[in-house]
Amino acid sequence: MFSQALTVRADSIARHFETVFLFTQNDIRTTLIPVTIFALSAAPKYNPAHAWNAPLWIWFHLLQFNIANQIQDPEEDRKNKPSRPIPAGRISVDSAADMRWVMVPVCLLLSLWYGTQAVLASTVFAALTIWYNELGGDKMGLSKNVLTAILYGCLEVGGTVAGSPDSCIDMAGALAAAISSTIYATTLHAQDFKDEEGDRLTGRRTLPTMFPKAARFSMMFGLPLWAYALSRIWKTDALSTTAFVLYSAFVGARFVMYKTVGDDKQSCKFYSLWHSLGHLLPGYWRFFYGV
Repeated sequence: MFSQALTVRADSIARHFETVFLFTQNDIRTTLIPVTIFALSAAPKYNPAHAWNAPLWIWFHLLQFNIANQIQDPEEDRKNKPSRPIPAGRISVDSAADMRWVMVPVCLLLSLWYGTQAVLASTVFAALTIWYNELGGDKMGLSKNVLTAILYGCLEVGGTVAGSPDSCIDMAGALAAAISSTIYATTLHAQDFKDEEGDRLTGRRTLPTMFPKAARFSMMFGLPLWAYALSRIWKTDALSTTAFVLYSAFVGARFVMYKTVGDDKQSCKFYSLWHSLGHLLPGYWRFFYGV
């Protein structure tokens, strides 16, 4: 009897953990992994025993944002992303809303452990999450891109601070975060092409819905240009620069040449890898030129 009750309890706890994980599952590849790579590359010092703090801080804040985002329009998710916790019936909207607001102090308390810079990044992140979700900042293509880029920058700064043994970010790390946020603001619509049809149906204004051709060509020209600029900024060697620019040209050309939903999903995966490669470059600079 006792063992049976214990098994049921364990299953219930496991289900709750799975529900929480599912809120962030779709962003593991596009956000958690690239930002963690950035944080560990941009940190002034690297200690393998301390590195786990970076993905921990990033994931908690990603969870805060995703819950806030997914309670806004559960009906859309039922059509386009039925595996998410709310449309899948794993948690109610009201319970998710309660969890959404609990995550704000949880993230701030977690950030206290890493110091003032992490608390500041967490505070700005929480404020912009409200602007993006509750105040409708995601409804316009331009404001969505800018807000998302700044939110992304907050994750990078906080993750870098958490991942550094000294719990700080220096000028080189701050520069890397600023550049990365700017790149993200001008290229993140790579993730919107695969959702273009659904965005048109719901009236969401993204760059691919407002300027479909221009948005695709911006990827073809923008990615190689950014790759070259990053290579110059972080002083990579000629072979690495050439390889990065050529890969960028390949990814950018895909967005123009292949336009089905399946093609765009695949191109988005290549874009995520491109972004992760760019995030390695501050680490390259620290290894060869850092003091």
